[in-house]
Amino acid sequence: MKKMLAAATLALTLSASGLAFAAPLKIGMITTLSGGGAGLGIDTRDGFMLAIKNAGNKDITVVTEDDAQKPELAVQIADKMIQSDKVDILTGIVWSNLLMAVAPSATAQGKFYVSTNAAPAQLAGAACNKLYFNAAYQNDNLHEAMGQYANKGYKKMFILAPNYPAGKDSLTGFKRYYKGDLAAEVYTQVGQTDYAAEIAQMRASGADGIFVFLPGGMGIAFMKQFAQSGVKIPVMGPGFSFSQDVLPAIGDAALGAKASGQWAPDFDNAASKKFVADFQKEYNRLPSIYALQAYDAAQLITAAASKASVKDAAAFGAELKKADIKSPRGNFKFNTNQHPIQDIYLTEVVKNNGVLTNKTVEKIFSDHGDAYAKDCKL
Repeated sequence: MKKMLAAATLALTLSASGLAFAAPLKIGMITTLSGGGAGLGIDTRDGFMLAIKNAGNKDITVVTEDDAQKPELAVQIADKMIQSDKVDILTGIVWSNLLMAVAPSATAQGKFYVSTNAAPAQLAGAACNKLYFNAAYQNDNLHEAMGQYANKGYKKMFILAPNYPAGKDSLTGFKRYYKGDLAAEVYTQVGQTDYAAEIAQMRASGADGIFVFLPGGMGIAFMKQFAQSGVKIPVMGPGFSFSQDVLPAIGDAALGAKASGQWAPDFDNAASKKFVADFQKEYNRLPSIYALQAYDAAQLITAAASKASVKDAAAFGAELKKADIKSPRGNFKFNTNQHPIQDIYLTEVVKNNGVLTNKTVEKIFSDHGDAYAKDCKL
């Protein structure tokens, strides 16, 4: 009886100081911390680690490594983390081509993968897996929202994205909802920094609107060159093209740009206000969508770990799927394919006290899922 009372007291103490885990947990974070996509990975890492800190539990270890945006390096790191570091869960990859190289192998080795960003169509549909969860969206989703928005007055759109899985999903998603004509559909090189030829095409295309999905350094380069070109066609994109991590580098050229996202820093709910305040205090900057998604991924993992051991895959997966968290984005639940069902909003780049940021304009979709869940047999 004394031992039982002592154990109960210890559990209460752990609960008072933070989430009491069913067992120690080791997480491997592979993300992009160098090169043109470093801003995305840094925000991913920082958002994730903020939630880990807020969980307040010492039984969790996070091992972080830089994939340098190279698929072959990501695979090497993942294998080392699984086989040598003995991680229980993998997370953090920003780019869909890297995720497609890592996630199927990780789940085949019995490891959970919780995505903070990349969300290729294959893993949402026929290649879904009980050990794979996505805390962000499905790649098509934010682009679908902009296709829906573009129906309000845009008759002929020029659409552009990098030639890799997320870029293809992007334009597929946009076209799924856009009802007008296309002036052109263009795929560029991943990591491209010179867009003179594409901007010349835009100028001559007769388009009345431009949709671009160019995350990280690609978007910075494009928007600066587009502003210098004098082309006056309105530019829009998903939230990644105008996310908080790139706005300072783009500068005033981004003002007025419309985008889509499942969250923005001005969200008026308690969880969002706390997230923004905590992030600013910890890192002295506003968080981006990438930070928000990683924050929620860590919240999902720590919430599940407080109820079930990751060693019991069925129980841990069931707890993950409950999505028992207070997300800054508000409504959030998992679809049958373990990808989010959530609201998606239109945002506009504005200046708030001299700082470029995204302001919420209106809701585009409520409780929006993805087109591939029907193909998932979980």
